[in-house]
Amino acid sequence: MVRKSPGSGKEEDFTFVSPVVKYLLIFFNMLFWVISMVMVGIGVYARLLKHAEAAMACLAVDPALLLIGVGILMFLITFCGCIGSLRENICLLQTFSICLTLVFLLQLAVGIVGFIFSDKARGKVSEIISNAIEHYRDDLDLQNLIDFGQKEFSCCGGISYKDWSQNMYFNCSSENRSQERCSVPYSCCLHDEGEAVINTLCGQGMQELDYLEAGEFIHTNGCIDRLVNWIHSNLFLLGGVALGLAIPQLVGILLSQILINQIRDQIKLQRYNQQHKTDPWY
Repeated sequence: MVRKSPGSGKEEDFTFVSPVVKYLLIFFNMLFWVISMVMVGIGVYARLLKHAEAAMACLAVDPALLLIGVGILMFLITFCGCIGSLRENICLLQTFSICLTLVFLLQLAVGIVGFIFSDKARGKVSEIISNAIEHYRDDLDLQNLIDFGQKEFSCCGGISYKDWSQNMYFNCSSENRSQERCSVPYSCCLHDEGEAVINTLCGQGMQELDYLEAGEFIHTNGCIDRLVNWIHSNLFLLGGVALGLAIPQLVGILLSQILINQIRDQIKLQRYNQQHKTDPWY
């Protein structure tokens, strides 16, 4: 709207759209726009380098594809928010706000369902770990991931160290001619802090020993119980991470709704000016 100050003759520009809200929302979307492109780039790069399809068969979703999917979704949502803010387009801003709300509600629902059906979630984790053990030697990346998890949580196998019989190389059957027969990976072994060279054959024949005997050389507890205990002891940390993911989404929804209302007020003002521009006082 253009109006004249009483007795001054100067024209002032007036708008309901706050530049602070507008450019804050643009900055918010630009930041996550860049993050989404980085995620897609990493996912594509990882996918191109991955040659062994069987290695990821143990996982419900290929991490590279998951990264690409999430990155593309984030890119599209932030595109609507960024362009909608820049052009003051209500349709794009509404799309951005609705999509962000749906993502937030989906995350909330997954958390609630996971808490309510914790036993089924535990069973799914057990299935994933069992499949990962089965494909341990099929892919170096998967192997390194399992070894890292077993060393980090001081565990071995899913439920116990004997789960490694599910792997064809560590199986204890008489048909298995592998040198690793009845063994466990070196990441299951107890290591001295001052040990300079890791003995990768330290798990040789451990599955033939009972729990007490094997416990002197390796970790006998399974990783599932260790993981559950870690989650229970780090609930505040996990809650903080969840809150850290939720706050930007809520801020984006709030800013977009404020900007939408301001744009609507501006449109009403412009229509009013168009209807009354012939008035003598205007």
